[in-house]
Amino acid sequence: MKDESLDAFHRGRILIRQKKRGYRFSLDAPLLADFIRPRASDELLELGTGSGVIALLLSARRFAHLTAVEIQASLAGLARRNVRLNGLGDRISVLRADLRRFRPGRRFDIVFSNPPYIPKSTGFLSAEPEKSVAKHELKCDIQSVMRAASELLKPGGRACFVFPARRAEDFARAAAAAGLAVRRRRFVHPRSGEPANLFLAECRFGRGPLRELPRLILRDAEGKDTPEARAIFEGRVRGPARP
Repeated sequence: MKDESLDAFHRGRILIRQKKRGYRFSLDAPLLADFIRPRASDELLELGTGSGVIALLLSARRFAHLTAVEIQASLAGLARRNVRLNGLGDRISVLRADLRRFRPGRRFDIVFSNPPYIPKSTGFLSAEPEKSVAKHELKCDIQSVMRAASELLKPGGRACFVFPARRAEDFARAAAAAGLAVRRRRFVHPRSGEPANLFLAECRFGRGPLRELPRLILRDAEGKDTPEARAIFEGRVRGPARP
């Protein structure tokens, strides 16, 4: 379609159609895809898939099946086309649904989300409604995302997120209110010496120690991708599934 671009990722192994003027994913998508470490038997659920990019990038890893939920009809349709484009229809299913009301009658081993992160009362809305809903807390907020994750996660399951570092306290409070605790966390820094702008978090039910992972530096002093960032963006699968 004329209003879409076709982009290649993971050295051409993944193809993704995106709207030229609507919602386009950013670097938080490959960061979260790399952070999630499923087992081969895991059933995964994504809350708010957008164009399906994180689900597609996760296909480099082994899992039983991934269900991706998206409230916007245009993006749900685009995500379905992206799944077909990459021949992943047997591994990924896309459903149009409101995560606040999605109750499939079962729970999942891993629930993950790159949720809207701009509070409803702040920031400037985009001229493209699709982008505004994806980025601003218009249809859901971090509290509703956490409640959904808690209701859809199996006991012993893991919920994984990427969120702005400046809202780490809001995130922790929302997790606690939903009966979840942050158990693994990694802060992401644009460059060494600069403050973190994102963090990746794995939440579980119940209390337990918080494991702070080494910080992730994306670019070196010359502005080039660090070796670890390059490995993530190229989709080099690293490390085993998390216990």
